[in-house]
Amino acid sequence: MTGMPRSLTVLGSTGSVGCSTLDLVMRAPERFAIEALTAGRNVKLLAEQARAVRAKLAVIADPAGYGELKERLAGSGIEAACGDPAVNEAADRPAGLVMSAIVGVAGLASTLTAIRRGACVAFASKECLVSAGPLMMAEIERCGATLLPVDSEHNAIFQVFDARQAETVERIILTASGGPFRTRSLDQMRRATPAEAVAHPNWSMGAKISVDSATMMNKGLEIIEAYHLFGLPESRIEVLIHPQSVIHSLVAYVDGSVLAQLGPPDMRTPIAHALAYPDRMPTPSARLDLAALGKLTFEPPDHERFPALRLAREALRAGGAAPTILNAANEVAVAGFLAGRLGFLDIARVVEEAVTAMPGYAIASLDDVRSLDAAARRLAETAIVSTRFVA
Repeated sequence: MTGMPRSLTVLGSTGSVGCSTLDLVMRAPERFAIEALTAGRNVKLLAEQARAVRAKLAVIADPAGYGELKERLAGSGIEAACGDPAVNEAADRPAGLVMSAIVGVAGLASTLTAIRRGACVAFASKECLVSAGPLMMAEIERCGATLLPVDSEHNAIFQVFDARQAETVERIILTASGGPFRTRSLDQMRRATPAEAVAHPNWSMGAKISVDSATMMNKGLEIIEAYHLFGLPESRIEVLIHPQSVIHSLVAYVDGSVLAQLGPPDMRTPIAHALAYPDRMPTPSARLDLAALGKLTFEPPDHERFPALRLAREALRAGGAAPTILNAANEVAVAGFLAGRLGFLDIARVVEEAVTAMPGYAIASLDDVRSLDAAARRLAETAIVSTRFVA
């Protein structure tokens, strides 16, 4: 990257991806000018980040935090704002690159705002594309926006996918660590605790994403995301268990070649790729030592113990609102599990109940997404209440 610093807005700066993004920014401050940072409720960290990177604007989504944010930013010259409209305003400000890192469908409106002004959007929130894939992809084409995948798997595919000859791609292969319960029996999984589920063997992630990894719903959502990003049918998107998390995904071509992107399990690597694209930038990530690793292993996923993969594929094939419902119900079910209201194996059951109960809906607008998302959440909550679970 040469010339003027790249202007950057980070939506969801206090989450795992947001913090990793700003870690890289602070290691190379000459490369970036921070337009805006947004956060949900963590006022203290947001204010510290805004001061550290000299952001022009800091937005706390929860209006209850506005007074404290103003107080913490007093004398800094940094503008403070609050509420969802202000988050959207932050996305609409003239940053050349927007890091979309708000977890879950909560980031959909602000991500669409950035897309509609034709921005380059580094995209870490797979739930938005799962919930509103056709809508988002249509807006990207209409507005001339650029979408850069940040998920390690999709970023890996992006790096080795020859878009100029997409017809030569035979299949893409998403790798998965298998999570903390890869070798557990169904009975052991039935008794799994939230603390066990969030203890990912390789990655440091937030609680929700960690539970999704444990159920493998994370990989199911990634299948849907890959479908929209790379234009391959569901039948040509595969999942492969790779416990070491060194090969982040692969692309197989019609001539028999298989290209893979490798690296240590550190989100700063794909984040840096998106931040510097089309160039590259240094990161503090550990360097890969294949000789020290000795071997890399692979195995097929177990669909009996991890039904989330089947549910995600069925939702993708059904189309319409099915992926929206799948994602919303999963968010509610995961929250119920983390709160001790639901057993681990009940997460997939609650999701399946919600998807089965809401067939045949279509999505034409953001309002449709919001309405169906809310309805699916109510259904999932009802299913949780009706579950007789004793922690």
